[in-house]
Amino acid sequence: MKKPPHELSATEAAAEIAAGRLTSEALVRDCLERIAEREETVQAWAYFNAESVIRAARQIDAGPRLGPLHGIPVGLKDIIETCDMPTEYGSPIYAGNRPRADAACVVMLRNAGAVIIGKTVTVEFAVRHPGKTRNPHNPAHTPGGSSSGSAAAVADHMVPLALGTQTGGSTIRPAAYCGIVGHKPSYNAINRAGVKPVAESFDTVGLMARTAQDARLLFSVMTSTKADPPLERAPRIGFCRTPQWKHADAATMEALETAVSVLSRAAGPIQEVTLPPAFDGMLNAHSAINEYEQSRALSYERRHFPGQISATLRELLEKGDQRSYADYVRGAEVAAECRQLLKHVFAGYDVLVAPSATGEAPQGLETTGKSVFNRMWTALHVPTVTIPVFKGPSGLPMGLQLVGAFGSDQKLLACAAWAHRALT
Repeated sequence: MKKPPHELSATEAAAEIAAGRLTSEALVRDCLERIAEREETVQAWAYFNAESVIRAARQIDAGPRLGPLHGIPVGLKDIIETCDMPTEYGSPIYAGNRPRADAACVVMLRNAGAVIIGKTVTVEFAVRHPGKTRNPHNPAHTPGGSSSGSAAAVADHMVPLALGTQTGGSTIRPAAYCGIVGHKPSYNAINRAGVKPVAESFDTVGLMARTAQDARLLFSVMTSTKADPPLERAPRIGFCRTPQWKHADAATMEALETAVSVLSRAAGPIQEVTLPPAFDGMLNAHSAINEYEQSRALSYERRHFPGQISATLRELLEKGDQRSYADYVRGAEVAAECRQLLKHVFAGYDVLVAPSATGEAPQGLETTGKSVFNRMWTALHVPTVTIPVFKGPSGLPMGLQLVGAFGSDQKLLACAAWAHRALT
């Protein structure tokens, strides 16, 4: 083992533990040392307790092998409930809140042998008001949101895996900004019981890793499925600029076009995919549904703790109050129509290539960036993956987003691994 333990991928660390060359305690201690070294700068964590995590790792080492993540430390976005750690949802309203049960996805992790190392920072209720986390590549820049702490912790080698969530672009965008692999699975692929709702028509548990192979391992655990074997042939790829292409900066446009050129040499000619006109209304449909649902999902907090809700969130919730039920239904109808149309698009492709974000992580911590290249796919319920293959003008990471048909997560992750190899 040439790398220090905290730099190992989850797959590498799992193999070392299975072979008896590494213990969970040694891996966890090394991750905790990395956190101690870097947390003041990155500020990725809402909660961790080093002593309890080390005890948990020792118990794992002393017991029988539990599953594919035996002894592997994992971080959890702090809207995911845990029975043994606070869950504060990024809000002072829930300071010190202790749920009585683990979320379903946490149970899946524990059953597979994972060690929950702590809770990562989320923006307030996973909506928009930024948390304290900085981009590990340059702390003057945002890490994205709302899964900011999960992305930053994985990118900075504090932990090999983490869970986030996505309702708009909250997994893909921070993963792209921080230079890691982010996977927004097919809607409802991972059970959301015990995850604070924001907009239940879209809320999805997201996965953060440093390699596509690790993302495949984590998805397999979370869904009790087996990873697809490596691709035997190059995938059928379409280039989808999306109706939001004008929002991409020049560096993103150039990077995507370069990537398509490189991939075409490995996969054969790549056709441009122009989505039907109905897709022009998808961002408005997402906004109508999202705003209507989130203003109601946080009704209790608004009624009882209005003074502890940020001005940013309060403004968004008030905007949702103005959404009529007719707006909501029309948005749902547009989304349903486009989901059906997208099935025909994927009849000719294994994967679509699209931007992950408008550019590299913006400077400043006042916002978490724009989600215009994520919200449509989230509303369509299809799986997406961002892989770190570019650098922006400031030297910060940028991602390439791959989109698959609904339910094709394993194939999409195999395509992501193939594309990453072809582009790096």
